[in-house]
Amino acid sequence: MPDNLKSQVVTQGVQRSPNRAMLRAVGFGDSDFTKPIVGVANGYSTITPCNMGIDLLAKRAEAGIRAAGAMPQMFGTITISDGISMGTEGMKYSLVSREVIADSIETACMGQSMDGVIAIGGCDKNLPGALIAMARINIPAIFVYGGTIKPGHLDGKDLTVISSFEAVGEYSAGKISEDQLLAVERKACPGAGSCGGMYTANTMSSAIEAMGMSLMYSSTMAAEDAEKADSAEKSAAVLVEAIRNQILPRHIITRKSIENAIAVIMAVGGSTNAVLHFLAIAHTAGVELTIDDFETIRARVPVLCDLKPSGRYVATDLHKAGGIPQVMKMLLVHGLIHEDALTITGQTIAELLKDIPDQPRLDQDVIRPWDNPMYAQGHLAILKGNLATEGAVAKITGIKKAQITGSARVFESEEACLDAILAKKVSAGDVLVIRYEGPKGGPGMREMLAPTSAIIGAGLGDSVGLITDGRFSGGTYGMVVGHVAPEAYVGGTIALVQEGDSITIDAPARLLQLNVSDDELDRRRAAWKPPAPRYTRGVLAKYAKLVSSSSFGAVTDKEL
Repeated sequence: MPDNLKSQVVTQGVQRSPNRAMLRAVGFGDSDFTKPIVGVANGYSTITPCNMGIDLLAKRAEAGIRAAGAMPQMFGTITISDGISMGTEGMKYSLVSREVIADSIETACMGQSMDGVIAIGGCDKNLPGALIAMARINIPAIFVYGGTIKPGHLDGKDLTVISSFEAVGEYSAGKISEDQLLAVERKACPGAGSCGGMYTANTMSSAIEAMGMSLMYSSTMAAEDAEKADSAEKSAAVLVEAIRNQILPRHIITRKSIENAIAVIMAVGGSTNAVLHFLAIAHTAGVELTIDDFETIRARVPVLCDLKPSGRYVATDLHKAGGIPQVMKMLLVHGLIHEDALTITGQTIAELLKDIPDQPRLDQDVIRPWDNPMYAQGHLAILKGNLATEGAVAKITGIKKAQITGSARVFESEEACLDAILAKKVSAGDVLVIRYEGPKGGPGMREMLAPTSAIIGAGLGDSVGLITDGRFSGGTYGMVVGHVAPEAYVGGTIALVQEGDSITIDAPARLLQLNVSDDELDRRRAAWKPPAPRYTRGVLAKYAKLVSSSSFGAVTDKEL
C-alpha cells in the first residue's frame, strides 16, 4: 500500500485504537486495517426513476471493492428530480443540489479520510456534483452512471419524458384529446433510469466517459440491463487499482480531457446545461476554461448523432450502435480529440480506442458517417450582444429558422409565460423574455421545459423566440436562448427590456441584441432598482448570496 494513503486507520500509535474500535463495529476485521478505505457515494433514491436502481449498483460496487482488496464505506447523497420538480418552485433547488451533492461527497470523504471514492448517480445534477467533488478533494475517484431509461412506446413511436411535456402543449392547442394525453403520460417512462434522449444526464454521462473518469461504454447502458451492474463492479476494481497507483482526478481532469468532453458533447448533440457544468468542473480543477472555448470547439466539430430531442433516437440506440467509443474514435481519427489524455484505467484515450473501427457500422444510422453528418458544425452556440455581454447559450441545430427579429413579450417568471402560451396569447414573431430566473434572481436558475415544450406543442417552435437568464432542460429545442448573462437580478440588460421592444436572435451571427439605443438603455438603467430577494433564510438565501454568474458556471466559491 503506498505511503501517501490518507486513511487514519493506518496511523501508527495509540491514536489509532479508538478508530479501530469504531470500524470493527461496521465490519472491519484484523486483516482489514491495512487496506485502502473506499467511499461509495450512493445516490439511491425513490424520488426519481433516474436513481431508483442505484442501490443495486452500489452493492455491486461494494462487493467489487472488497474483492479487489479494499474496504468500502457507503454513504448517501441526495437528488432532486428535475422532471418532477419542473415548472414548480421546487425546480429552484435543482441547480442548488449540484453544490449540495459536491459538498456532501467532500464532507464524507475528507471527514472520514477516505483513500478513494466511487460515486454512483443518475439524475442531472448527480453527475456534475460528483465530478466537482472529485476535482476538489483530489483522491482517486471514478464515476458510475445509474444508467439510462429504456424508451416508452405508443402507436409505434418511441417516447421519452419530453413527449409528456410536449403532449401538454398539443392538448392545449387542441391537437390531441385528453385520452391521447393520458396515454402518452402512462407510456413515457416505463421503468428505472435517467431520461432517455441526449438530455442533460446522458450528455454528462457521455462527457464523463469521454474525460476518462468512467469506463468505456458505461455512459449509454440501460439502467435495468445486467451489464450496468457488471460495469459498476468492474469500476470498483479499476478504482482500487488507481488508488494503488495514485492516479488522481486532477491527473485526468485537465484542459485536454475537458476539450475532449466538449467535442463529444458537440458530436452527440448534447444539452446546453453541459456548458454550465463544465465551466464549474474546470473552475474546481484549476483548469483555464471560458464560455468562449465552447464556441471555438463548436466551430470545428460536426454533429454526428441523430438523437433526441431534435433527432430520432435515444441513448440505448446509441449504445447498440457503438456508443461513445465509436464517436470518440471518429473524432480521434480526424484530430479533434487529444489522444494522450489519461484515463482512470491508467491508459490513454488512444490506447483505449485502438481496437474501435474508424467508421460506424453500416447497419445503423444513429451515428452518421463522417462525410454525412447531421450538421457540419456543433449545435451549442455562444451568443453575445448588448443583451448578453457575458454570453448566452443556444442550440442552433434542428430549427428551420435560425434568425428572428420580433416584438418582446416580457414575463417576470416562468409561470407567467407558460400561462400566456397555454391561453393562446403568444403569436408567431414574438420573442418571449423570461427574467429574474437566473442563479441569484430565481434563485437557482430554473429550467424552462414547460414553456418551451408548450411552444413546440402549439406548433410555434419555428416562429417564436424565447430568451431567459434561467436554464433549459436538456430536452429543449427550438429558437430558445438561455443562460443570459449578466442576469436581470444584477442589472443585466435583460432587466431593462420593455414590452414591445425589438429583439434580434441571430444564431449564425451568434448575436443576441436589444434594438434600443444606448442613450435609452442608459436612461432605463438609471431608473432600475434591484428587486427584493425572494428568499431571506435557508439554502436558497445562502445560495443567492454565494453564487456566481452563469458565465462562470454558477459556482459558489468563486470569490472565497
